[in-house]
Amino acid sequence: MASTNISSTPATLSYFVPPENGVRAYQRINADPITGEREHNFTRSKHDAVIENVRGKEDQYTIDNSGFQFVRSPAKHTSFNNDDEIEKEYYPESIDLLKKLTGASRVVIFDHTIRRQRPGEIDDTPQKRQPVSQVHVDQTTKASIARVHRHLPAEDAPRLLEKRFQIINLWRPINVPALRWPLALCDYRSVDPSKDPLPVALYLRGMTPEEAVLIKCFDSVQDGSVAVFTPHTGFEDPTTPPDAPNRESIELRALVFYD
Repeated sequence: MASTNISSTPATLSYFVPPENGVRAYQRINADPITGEREHNFTRSKHDAVIENVRGKEDQYTIDNSGFQFVRSPAKHTSFNNDDEIEKEYYPESIDLLKKLTGASRVVIFDHTIRRQRPGEIDDTPQKRQPVSQVHVDQTTKASIARVHRHLPAEDAPRLLEKRFQIINLWRPINVPALRWPLALCDYRSVDPSKDPLPVALYLRGMTPEEAVLIKCFDSVQDGSVAVFTPHTGFEDPTTPPDAPNRESIELRALVFYD
């Protein structure tokens, strides 16, 4: 495996720029089959950044202080080729892992996405998702609450919403180390949620299928005591070895509840 000792790498990250005059931003779900673009009414702005490799310092970052947390935990399910098998085999072991790491009393996985880099292809339909190259956060507060109502029984949702809950993604490379188009994560401590400045980005170089990262997308505790969300993006790393395989990964999205 290629060296993971590189301390940092330069990268150009793409950021969302909202439409003018307070118009609500939108983007179509389905991409144009010819251009690969999704119709949208916002623009993007590219910014140069230095992304720090936190290999060897992983324990400094937790789901509560920074919004993400690395873990070495090889999965029992390793094929990731069949959605039914993933739900039957990978979901249960991932629920156990999330409970163990967070202390949650209940975890409900509501979907998953497999991403396989396909250079030169523009097809980004649900069956052919590629790495996302724009800095983003998956959920708003309103959308997170709606997720609870959508995925939990009607008789359970109000009670669960009375206590702390989170949405956490469990991201893991599959088959090969994620050296090409790795995942960059933003430390929540560098973000002012009200002003959203250009954040500091971090990554774990050469993540392997035996490693995973928890990415907090929402936390109902918003009193300043914990991280609420984690902006993240895939990025093109100029230090990637020329013979590195194309990135493959799976991310689970889970509702995480506490007593």
